Amino acid sequence: MDNKAKAKKILTPETIGVVIILAIIVVLFIYFFKDIMQPLFAMQLDNDIDGASELLRSKGVFGGISVILIEALQMIVIVISAEFIQIASGLSYPIYLSVPLCDIGICLGATIIFLMVRVFKYKSSTYEKNRAMIDKITSKSKDRNIVLLLYLLFFMPFIPFGAICYYGSSTNISYGKYMLTVATSAVPSILVSVAIGRAGMLFFTSQIPLWLLVVIVIVLSILLFLLIYWFMQKFVLKETDMTPDSLFFDLLLTGTKILQFGKKKPVINDELISKADLPYLVLYNHESYKDFYYLYNISHPQTPTCVLDVKHFSNPFQKLFFKHCGFIPKKSFTDDPECLSSIEKFLKDGYPVMYYPEGRLSPDGRTNPIIEKNGEYFKKLGVDIVLVKLEGGYYAKPKWRGRSFSSSVNVTVTRVLKSAELADMSPEEIDRIISEELYNDESVINKPKYRQPDKASGLESILYRCADCGALYKTKGRGNELKCNACGAVHTFDNTYHFTGSIKSIPEYYDRIRNMEEKELDSLNMTVPVTMKVFDGKGKVCKKEVGTATLDKEHFNFKSASSEFSIPTKDLAAIKFTCKNRFELYHEGKRCCFYPKENKTQVARWALIIDILTNKR
Repeated sequence: MDNKAKAKKILTPETIGVVIILAIIVVLFIYFFKDIMQPLFAMQLDNDIDGASELLRSKGVFGGISVILIEALQMIVIVISAEFIQIASGLSYPIYLSVPLCDIGICLGATIIFLMVRVFKYKSSTYEKNRAMIDKITSKSKDRNIVLLLYLLFFMPFIPFGAICYYGSSTNISYGKYMLTVATSAVPSILVSVAIGRAGMLFFTSQIPLWLLVVIVIVLSILLFLLIYWFMQKFVLKETDMTPDSLFFDLLLTGTKILQFGKKKPVINDELISKADLPYLVLYNHESYKDFYYLYNISHPQTPTCVLDVKHFSNPFQKLFFKHCGFIPKKSFTDDPECLSSIEKFLKDGYPVMYYPEGRLSPDGRTNPIIEKNGEYFKKLGVDIVLVKLEGGYYAKPKWRGRSFSSSVNVTVTRVLKSAELADMSPEEIDRIISEELYNDESVINKPKYRQPDKASGLESILYRCADCGALYKTKGRGNELKCNACGAVHTFDNTYHFTGSIKSIPEYYDRIRNMEEKELDSLNMTVPVTMKVFDGKGKVCKKEVGTATLDKEHFNFKSASSEFSIPTKDLAAIKFTCKNRFELYHEGKRCCFYPKENKTQVARWALIIDILTNKR
């Protein structure tokens, strides 16, 4: 092809038109740059919305044109926030002017992007950074209609409008449909930003009080969230809703990773996972509140769902969110056929399921005995079982300490039990293997150095009794020391989370307490005034009573002015507790939480006593 032919191919009417449009825009930018746009950019860097609004008002028509041009520039240069000029516009002009001005600016920017992508084959590096998120969202949409997908993306608050336009321009959508979509889908977000700006103007001119401004901002944000939620529910989440493939799950996992940013990452040893066939069941030991994050670092070929204690579904918002994430609620230490049915359903749909068979967090760093023997059930499932051991997580965030420490955490796939192998095993053998593979003692394997000055803070929540004199509820963790206020005995942590005296570790101290409780078991008679809350099947409090809880070797009893019940201790496999807050058990299928009115550290004692009685049976 000679030079004339090449020039003829390049200089098409479409190309010439694009060049003319871009030239006009460049001239306009240059014309407005010095007097209006340069000061506006400086104000944006300083987040000076008041100054920007005053400048726009003082320039009249030219200020409106500047809004359009800056909005267009913010579309093209994705890293610049669009909300600043929208709020400033709302401060400067009435809504009937500011909304169209911002929308025209967005359409102008979208047009430039369309021309840059379609004609000049331009690729934005900033868009490429957002492309993974966009591709993930669009791949989960049941309806592959481009217009619908663009509407969806514009409703996503974490994706810049400019990035969406770069994506839309790269598809085969026509310019007319593209512009109609952009012009209409940007309006809700513009309305919220402009309305916030107008509310701010009314506040600055003393027409509304501060509290009303705050209410307006909150209400507008909620309305935008509800609109986004409705759109996602209506058009996107039908197929993947309530599964680990849902956008809700992605948001949760992304948020969890953000919270862990800059912290030490777990060491993942998951080579054996390749031997497991989908779907499979993951069983793991439960050491820390962070176990969820650690486990999702495993290279699962399909994102698994997770079985969580039913208490995590008591909060209405949390319940709704976890429901859409596809998590499975489970009642602990009582029959729960609904949970087992849900596990089977997810496995049938091809999702791995993660579950901690010990049923509760470790109090002292050693894996709890697995009380619920499910070997027969696991065998009946007919799927592979992946056994995962967590090491190092206990000292990162145990149940008794308020804050998290950086810790070296190892997540190891120790064994894969194939379904064919399980078929030849007895339920007892399956239970034994699971217990042996998942058992961990942090005081033995823990090597990292912990130089924090408050390693013992909150430790009395577990070590509630002095191991030296036996006094109840007199211990106190402060700094790196656990001190008994009755006899004055002090146990000090070194930098490896071991005591420096005759008692070397938390488990050893805990066993001293256990031995004391065992010797006094025959004369046991615990009594405490409590508030009891009973939760129904939907996680709502259906009854609240003040009464007295008692425990002896044979029975647990509760008595109030209006009700009374008793449970034989042989029917209590274990009870869960939240440090210095409550202990809980099930009665007649309902979750009952007991909040002591005195010596709140004693909730750990109630749990330990039941463990001792269960172990003796």
